[in-house]
Amino acid sequence: MRASRGVACFHFCILRKGARRERRAMSPESDSYARLWSVEASGNADVVEGPLRGYHHETYVFPLPGAVGAGQSVRWKCREPYSDLLWFDRRCFASEEQLLTALSGRISGIPDIFQVSGTGLQRFIEGGTLGSLHKSTRKVPDDLFDQIIGLFGELTRVTPETLPIDRMCKLEDRPPDGDTDGFLERLIQFAEQRVYVQNLERFKFLFEALGVDGDSFKSLRKHVSGLKERPFCLLHADLHRENFIVDSERKLWTIDWELAMFGDPLYDLATHLYLMRYPLRQERRMAEQWCTTVEKIRPGSSNGVEVDLPRLLDYKRAQSVFTDVIREALSLDAEPDHRRRLARAGAKLRRILADAALPLGLDSVPSAGRIVTALEQWHHDHASDRSSGWQ
Repeated sequence: MRASRGVACFHFCILRKGARRERRAMSPESDSYARLWSVEASGNADVVEGPLRGYHHETYVFPLPGAVGAGQSVRWKCREPYSDLLWFDRRCFASEEQLLTALSGRISGIPDIFQVSGTGLQRFIEGGTLGSLHKSTRKVPDDLFDQIIGLFGELTRVTPETLPIDRMCKLEDRPPDGDTDGFLERLIQFAEQRVYVQNLERFKFLFEALGVDGDSFKSLRKHVSGLKERPFCLLHADLHRENFIVDSERKLWTIDWELAMFGDPLYDLATHLYLMRYPLRQERRMAEQWCTTVEKIRPGSSNGVEVDLPRLLDYKRAQSVFTDVIREALSLDAEPDHRRRLARAGAKLRRILADAALPLGLDSVPSAGRIVTALEQWHHDHASDRSSGWQ
């Protein structure tokens, strides 16, 4: 089975600020720290595969001499974060490798960690992503569906008290156990300050053209306030089809734990449902079985699900507006057929705005044509930024 491009990773630690801009003028064979390290660790440049495609990282995969797993040769991966990439999500844990090491034996189907010269490498999971095998909106087979339910059960058992590892989030960003309103407010604050305000100078024209502004967050807070209390547990916070790997034995592996955090378990379900795009009947089944599973493990984990799950889904829809406006604008140069790319971006943003109209308090949603016009104007106005190297 073909190896996935969305697999577990290790953060390369000797990065140079602005390295991605410098790479534009250099060949990938000579400039990538991740590649150079991979070649050195493997001892053979011919066995290094990559760079693999990915939004956040430049990634290389390679075997290590003498390293085996489960009686067979395995490969490991090294990735280098793009230095000029925008990040739209909070990070909680200081090290993904440290988290996975602490979760070994507690969470099934997570990558092994292998220490090389004091650096933790994550095992490359050979297989296909769930999304490559069963595309968005398609039914997930029952054997894989049941493994996802099992994962939620295992996550519910992991609490801050039982996982004492380094966290990078500030104390004020750690609401007390059960304070679901406080947990969601901190997510809203991050979206408001780090996504919207921090990028307002570059994208103010687009936001205003689409009808969203600072008052949108006031509407969002009013819409989602009053959540029921639920006991906190570990959340993966990014469980979508490309973060599940299906191996040759139909075992489901969960990768990319960078966004993991402690918080409201219902938020993890809402994020999962929003990203997975299950068929409606299977979405309802997931919600029902999730409730049954988490209640058996920690009673109260599904408290208020009937009212709060729709609210949390609305938060995800609203959050998507601010992140996707920026992503779609920045992606306009990625395709030679610029007009077709504009048309797709306009239709996508129109759909996203319509879905988020209620929580953001939008009186109306611009047509796809108006959105395309705004995107085209923004793209024209920022031509000089692109020619000087900014993305």
